[in-house]
Amino acid sequence: MTRQPLADVIGELASKYPGIEVSEQGYLTVPLETLVEFMRDLKENYGFNFLTNVTAVDYLEYFEMVYDVSVVGEPDMIHIKCRVDRHHPVVPSMVPIWGGAIWQEREVYDLLGITFQDHPDLRRILLDDNWEGHPLRKDYRYEGGRE
Repeated sequence: MTRQPLADVIGELASKYPGIEVSEQGYLTVPLETLVEFMRDLKENYGFNFLTNVTAVDYLEYFEMVYDVSVVGEPDMIHIKCRVDRHHPVVPSMVPIWGGAIWQEREVYDLLGITFQDHPDLRRILLDDNWEGHPLRKDYRYEGGRE
């Protein structure tokens, strides 16, 4: 199968989905409302079959989800960003599309407190169950420490 050049894929996706922004570095910022449809299309119709990375960034005013998707055995990778409301941090889970998201979404939930709607097992993965707060939030204040 001959693959389209990555720049062509990005251009086609940007024109297909209203509201997508393409940065100079090639990042695609996708509106939260179209994220699931976009990601499913990326996998089913463009062959991006591996969710390489899921993480998030706290910008104090909002969170930003960051997804890296690639094609196994190919050098192409697409970087996707999605802004999330800080006061209602809920994002659709990518587990139904990429099963490997299960662990990465739990990590983001644990450390930043972003909830993944329809995640099959959303619970802490790195910190104790009784840990209070989410330590990668910029407004998190650690009360413990050495005496």
